[in-house]
Amino acid sequence: MAKVAFIGLGVMGFPMAGHLREKGGHDVTVYNRTAAKAEEWVKTYGGTSAPTPAEAARDADFVFTCVGYDDDLRSVTIGETGALAGMTAGAVLIDNTTASAEVARELYEAARAKDVDFIDAPVSGGQAGAENGVLTVMCGGDQPVFDRAKPVIDAYARMVGLMGPVGAGQLTKMINQICIAGLVQGLAEGIHFGKQAGLDIEKVVEVISKGAAGSWQMENRHKTMNQEKYDFGFAVDWMRKDLGIVLAEARRNGAKLPVTALVDQFYGDVQSMGGNRWDTSSLLARLQK
Repeated sequence: MAKVAFIGLGVMGFPMAGHLREKGGHDVTVYNRTAAKAEEWVKTYGGTSAPTPAEAARDADFVFTCVGYDDDLRSVTIGETGALAGMTAGAVLIDNTTASAEVARELYEAARAKDVDFIDAPVSGGQAGAENGVLTVMCGGDQPVFDRAKPVIDAYARMVGLMGPVGAGQLTKMINQICIAGLVQGLAEGIHFGKQAGLDIEKVVEVISKGAAGSWQMENRHKTMNQEKYDFGFAVDWMRKDLGIVLAEARRNGAKLPVTALVDQFYGDVQSMGGNRWDTSSLLARLQK
């Protein structure tokens, strides 16, 4: 059992922290900007809550963060009330936020200044993956630190991999989002085409999902897409945030991402339709308007 802090109890962080408590058996202290959410977590899982990230992180062996944007991450880690202010030498800061590789490297340097280790560890699998404890975790950091952290991360993960030095986890998550963007747009166009052709989409997917066209998105999203239901899952606003990070990194490293840039614009169309909180599979909605 380790002493663990978890900072950020959104739709992902809430169940992830719960798995660290229940499955991992760790002593967990939580912090959330909205205190009521932290109180709800304590009522659900036990453990304790703290009024600041620094207090939550005090004397912890491992401190996890899972927030929204780069600046949110800075606000809960750096400064007088940030997690690093409460951490002791030898502890490990593990960031599950989908953020830029740049901020990951920035936090690595800030952690090193306090003799604290750091791993960037963005996740994939969505809310369902978090709730079921089967996330994929892409890590960037040093091998000895990863080896210490992996048994703790395993509490909420099905797959945990070290992708390279700090920042490599975030870069891998960017590839994940690039691939998903293209897949969802292709699936949306396929379903739209099938509807226009008068085909039974369920019969079509039953066959083609067992062939080369099959994907997680097809298996898990085709039914609700066919029913034009988008009120669940990973929101369009969050996907646009992620694709913005991807495209900014591509401008830095010279990668050419024409399809990703186009799908990002398509998600902008969905937002203009009022679909900010719709699931990412709502790309179909813009084809049928």
